[in-house]
Amino acid sequence: MLNNDVKQINTTALAYMGDAVYEVYVRRHVMESGHVHVDRLHAMAVPFVKAEGQARAVKYLMENGLTDEEQTLARRARNHKIASKAKNASPMDYKWATAFEALIGYLYLKGDGERMEEIISMAIHHIEETGAKK
Repeated sequence: MLNNDVKQINTTALAYMGDAVYEVYVRRHVMESGHVHVDRLHAMAVPFVKAEGQARAVKYLMENGLTDEEQTLARRARNHKIASKAKNASPMDYKWATAFEALIGYLYLKGDGERMEEIISMAIHHIEETGAKK
């Protein structure tokens, strides 16, 4: 896909893609619970997709297994000036969540699905352990 140019993509655009990809994985995860009512599924997904949960996950990942390249990208995304404002998150959680989404978008566009799935799995597991209710 964009393998050769992915390092040149703006981190906000990477986060845009990463948000969509991560959302699909979260929806699949909550559907695996066996619930079928959309309202319940949505409530179960919220802790995984809100900025606070993503911020906790990426901070954990930064200390537990991201490569130097992944850490550099996450820091670059976190430090990128963001024009939009968070609706229900602190500015720092929003920046960290953007870093997480940019990392997912980067790995997706790079074509490294195996690594992307590994990171998403670690993030979901960490969010569950630190506050998500099933």
